[in-house]
Amino acid sequence: MRRGLALLLVALPVVALAAAGNSWVPLPGGSFRSALKYEDVRKVEVAPFELQKRPVTNAEFLAFVKSHPQWRRDRVATVLAEPRYLSHWAGADRLGEEALPEQPVVQVSWFAASAYCEAQGGRLPTWSEWEYAAAADETHRDARKDPVWRERILNWYSQPSNHALPRAGLQTPNAWGVQDLHGLVWEWTDDFSSLLVSSDNRVQGDADKLKFCGAGALSMDDRENYAVLMRVAMLSSLDAVDTTANLGFRCARDVK
Repeated sequence: MRRGLALLLVALPVVALAAAGNSWVPLPGGSFRSALKYEDVRKVEVAPFELQKRPVTNAEFLAFVKSHPQWRRDRVATVLAEPRYLSHWAGADRLGEEALPEQPVVQVSWFAASAYCEAQGGRLPTWSEWEYAAAADETHRDARKDPVWRERILNWYSQPSNHALPRAGLQTPNAWGVQDLHGLVWEWTDDFSSLLVSSDNRVQGDADKLKFCGAGALSMDDRENYAVLMRVAMLSSLDAVDTTANLGFRCARDVK
């Protein structure tokens, strides 16, 4: 429904924008054990899909804004982005020192991220697709049981995010060939609003429980899945118009 609103209000044309260096990586999908419980079942089926190799950069989003001026920060509809949208750019169509071309774009609303992906002939990845891709390390397609890998990811989550972002694409690709899923920015997912956290004991029996679509739960003290839990909790706290200084995105698309 949100995507329909965005397209209805701005009448986006679906055109393939130049995204130099941000190639599409094929992922085969399959049965995947999610960290979340879906009606007390953790096995989910992920269809084959393609995912952009790295997050969308400032330069790529600037090209989108220039070809779709309705997404400039001085023209965007208030129902599609809050006032902080692209506020770190030097101007409505100019990057500046606080937004270098190869850094991942941040301060972008869900509506804007979704519109960008639509213009690429794609979409935002679902949570299951993102989790599936992000479970890999450099050599294993599912490294979540590796304590060294988990500790490396948790170390990133423990660092303050008040410093300048490095440029996208510096990390070694994981076993799928995808980069920067951890350690750079948080990322929007298409179905972020389905990830629900409630702090009311009366509705879920324990304040330290996470709910997915009101069914099932993941314990807050499940250290093995703590990084996933933090990401879900962060996404579930947002509205589609919100932006933050460390939230970016990448696009996915169905396999034709």
